[in-house]
Amino acid sequence: MRSIFLAVLAVCAATAASAQEDPHVRALAAGYKAAFLCSGVFSAGRPEAEIAADDLEGIYPDYQALVRTLPASVDREKMTASVAFDPKLPPRIAAWRPNLGCAQLPIGAGPEGVARLPRLEITRRPPLKAAWPDGDENATGKTPKALAPLLAKAFTDYGGKTTAVLVVKDGRIVGEQYRPGYDLHTPQRTWSVAKSLTASVIGRAVQLGNVKVDAPANIPEWQTSGDPRAAITLAQLMHMNSGLWTDGPGNRTDEVYVGGGVVTELATRMPLEAAPGSRFNYANNDTLLAQRAVRASLGDGQEALAFPFTELFWRIGMNHTTPETDWQGNYILSSQVWTTSRDLARLGLLYLNDGVWNGERLLPEGWSKFVATPAPAQPARGAGYGAFFWLHGSGQGLPEGTYSMNGNRGQYVFIVPSKKVVIVRRGFDSAQARFDEVRFARDVLSALE
Repeated sequence: MRSIFLAVLAVCAATAASAQEDPHVRALAAGYKAAFLCSGVFSAGRPEAEIAADDLEGIYPDYQALVRTLPASVDREKMTASVAFDPKLPPRIAAWRPNLGCAQLPIGAGPEGVARLPRLEITRRPPLKAAWPDGDENATGKTPKALAPLLAKAFTDYGGKTTAVLVVKDGRIVGEQYRPGYDLHTPQRTWSVAKSLTASVIGRAVQLGNVKVDAPANIPEWQTSGDPRAAITLAQLMHMNSGLWTDGPGNRTDEVYVGGGVVTELATRMPLEAAPGSRFNYANNDTLLAQRAVRASLGDGQEALAFPFTELFWRIGMNHTTPETDWQGNYILSSQVWTTSRDLARLGLLYLNDGVWNGERLLPEGWSKFVATPAPAQPARGAGYGAFFWLHGSGQGLPEGTYSMNGNRGQYVFIVPSKKVVIVRRGFDSAQARFDEVRFARDVLSALE
């Protein structure tokens, strides 16, 4: 047995060493480090040492050792992060822009490329000095006696590495706690919680008549005569039922996320593998394509870039939310959004109110039911799936009709319509140490009884 264990360790060590020597893996690891340093410093305002300990630890094993050792520099005047990886190529560069956060230059691009990055010429609405939920005043209600100690245990007893927990009941925050160094204005990356934000942006576009979910998705790259993908509907993309091939379950899409790749070149090239609507396959590309369809329907210009802000985020007080783009201006709304716990709670409240905010309908009537209705083809096991939201019920010991936004490294937003509750948890989990989000949600609901 010992010899087998040692052999496995040797294989793992050899694989890791091989990855470190692969020039493309080095470029991706450098992009990973540049991206998180840039967003962490300029969008979240966090110290570099803290970013190194949180965002850059517990990550994909093929990048971990490289990310620790590749030399990085942060230019606070130019608002860039650079990571060297090859003496014959420029460093990987990520650059921050107002509203749009950080974008990565493609591999091999020098610093002159920063000036060509797309920008959004729009004035951010200042933080509202208004009552919750539009602003942050008068946001909190009385915390139930049983809830306070439970929130403290979220940082010690449920696994993972928690940074924030927040509970909304009947429209008011009844519990909120942060790790030292974090507060109500500290954003973190959403990871795949962004997929649910994409569903919300799509819902707003549907309400305004820009797109239709049951119609073929408007993907310009698929419009050549005879391309069978042109028949895939926006709903099938939202259900993860597109039938498109992906490079493995979960479809990491590292070439876009950390490789400086472009959504319109990479996500749009995947061929069909199954009949649309016949198979569930969780894929980042389906989300990227859904957002691509919205952008194309809005005209690809400043209007499309401004749309998430002017039509959704700023209308519901999500003033600390920064969606990022690739270097050609395509939103990477499958993962790359930085936002606060309170902003996610606001989005949860929008769904509890079936898309109505301050008496104005922002999402179509019944949109909350649409995203929380099981997709035609479902995951083989575990929680169910709706339209860019996960579905829960008695199988998880939760009230029927519960649905959630889930993201890598422990980002969770549970929406419990029957209890008028939203539960937010943020963290920096690793594959080896995960937060038990379902148990925590059950315990929170019990504490609210």
